[in-house]
Amino acid sequence: MNTFRKALAAGLAGMLLLGLSACAPEIGSDKWCANLKAKPKGDWSANEAVDFAKHCILK
Repeated sequence: MNTFRKALAAGLAGMLLLGLSACAPEIGSDKWCANLKAKPKGDWSANEAVDFAKHCILK
């Protein structure tokens, strides 16, 4: 029974991680652009800066 509980707990933890990772807005969406505008520019990655320019400025 103890092995079953460990497997169940691991499965539930995996499902929780998958569920939380799906919460990020799609790159280029209005919500993503707004989130990036609120984030300090010094914290942006190079990829975020390029995507922001492509999808939010040059629309």
